Amino acid sequence: MRNLYTTFFLIFIGFSSQAQELLTLEDAVKIALENNYDIKIAKNNSKINETNNSFTNARMLPTINANFTNNNSQLDTKQTQADGSRRELDNAKNMNLTYGVGLDWTIFDGLSMFARKEQLNVLEQQGKAALQAAILTKISDVYTTYFDLVQQQQVLASIDTAIVISNQRLATAKNRFTIGKASKLEVLNAQVDLNSDLSLQLRQKEIIKISKIRLNELLVRDTQTDFAVAKDISFEQSLDFNTLQATAEKQNPQLQAQILSKKVADLNLKQVKGNRYPTVRITSGYNFTRSEASLGFITQSSGQGFVYGVTASVPIFNGFLQNRNEKVAKYQVENASLLLEQQKLSLSSQLSSLYASYQTNLELVKVEEKNLEIAKQNLDITLAKFKIGTITTVEFRTAQQNFVEAAVRYSNAQYVTKLSEINLKELAGTLQLN
Repeated sequence: MRNLYTTFFLIFIGFSSQAQELLTLEDAVKIALENNYDIKIAKNNSKINETNNSFTNARMLPTINANFTNNNSQLDTKQTQADGSRRELDNAKNMNLTYGVGLDWTIFDGLSMFARKEQLNVLEQQGKAALQAAILTKISDVYTTYFDLVQQQQVLASIDTAIVISNQRLATAKNRFTIGKASKLEVLNAQVDLNSDLSLQLRQKEIIKISKIRLNELLVRDTQTDFAVAKDISFEQSLDFNTLQATAEKQNPQLQAQILSKKVADLNLKQVKGNRYPTVRITSGYNFTRSEASLGFITQSSGQGFVYGVTASVPIFNGFLQNRNEKVAKYQVENASLLLEQQKLSLSSQLSSLYASYQTNLELVKVEEKNLEIAKQNLDITLAKFKIGTITTVEFRTAQQNFVEAAVRYSNAQYVTKLSEINLKELAGTLQLN
């Protein structure tokens, strides 16, 4: 019976895997990337920015319109001619009709149109960066929830092992009571401890159920879908800080977004300064005209042909509005620069803190692994002594609890180490399936 709890642990894990569909981490991430609402919204926003990035939206292309104007009047008209004669007509009808196609094209606006186009390019890049950030965030959420579930199931397996041992202890106590070698109190104590373990088991199953609901929500599927997860938590033990830092400076989504925001502010200032320069527009078209008048020298006329012209306007004074706009744009550029430096400092601080936690957690995993081995040996020895009646039930219960606590601490140490790894890779922008 020395390794009864180990045997039960393996049987429990094997039975769970067969009874439920195995959800691998790769499948979980794939489902989340296909279904998650936040990612879908980020994809649509990226497509919006991509669609808006056009020469037309930058106002670099001409506009062509079909025009139609028809003005009519019916007036009581009196006219005095140059020779003094007078002409009168009641309900004199007049009509002016114009229709055609016209072109309007701004060919120079202080180079603002080029700044707008470049700004649209940057906004498209921002949309892609936001999409990448959303994807990384959801992958991180899936990783965290998935491995939390792995840890919780490991805890449940430890509790189940304790229940097997408690059942064995209760059976042994009953046998000893039957043959008169133990008191009723020993049986009652064994039953109380077993009930305590069963209560922990129910609570742990509730935690696992809630974790599965949370993961199903992330995967955007029926929250009651049941599944099994992997048995173990694996993590990298050789992450290099300098490599992470160099990668983060190039790939961190938040930092890249702030760099793009700085570019947007610079281009906005460029557009504002462009308002100091002249604006030149070309107009052209082909028109048909017709007019009729009941009274006058010309009662009817018509024409058709090209019309064209050039319009130029030079800003001279607008109530110092231009100076105000430039000052505001410069402050926005300064704020964007400060936010960029703040983001760099924050990123460096987060990386340093997380890497320190990562290194500490690696050592804790080693310590807790040794503690678990010692707790196993102690439980084996204690179980053997209990069967021959050389130790008290209190000593046996203590050894049993120490084993469960050591198993839980070891599982938790592995999970916390994995969280440090996930967070470091998320900051570096390299979180992906290995």
